[in-house]
Amino acid sequence: MFSLNGFSWNKGWWCRYEDEPPEPEIEEGAEEDLENKNDELTGEPIDTEDKEEEQPVERPRKTSKYMTKYERARILGTRALQISMNAPVMVELEGETDPLEIAMKELRERKIPFTIRRYLPDGSYEDWGVDELIVEDSWKRQVGGD
Repeated sequence: MFSLNGFSWNKGWWCRYEDEPPEPEIEEGAEEDLENKNDELTGEPIDTEDKEEEQPVERPRKTSKYMTKYERARILGTRALQISMNAPVMVELEGETDPLEIAMKELRERKIPFTIRRYLPDGSYEDWGVDELIVEDSWKRQVGGD
């Protein structure tokens, strides 16, 4: 028998420990005390700092402006899965029915609504929009990039 966080593995099923302490019961008087305390609160809002929407600071990018073949594969696969599950298509269809072909067309037209997060060795990261990256598709034709 294997156990983990209050559960045990028993004959192929996760079960709660039988010797688990019962949940404490709240007495009726205690509930009324809690309700009375809530009634005593004034209707004045609590002052919080109004934080303006902070725009992220544009720092010089450290990573390449080219999309890697691994990023491309993941983007196309993920987007094709979304399209196959009836996600809205971001391009005009011209008879395409294959989700992967539609995803490739969206990538060529730079319409995929994804952001790629690239982690750096120091633990920080850079976020790149798919439309910001230069993509070399399988025909060695560059797509995008200004």
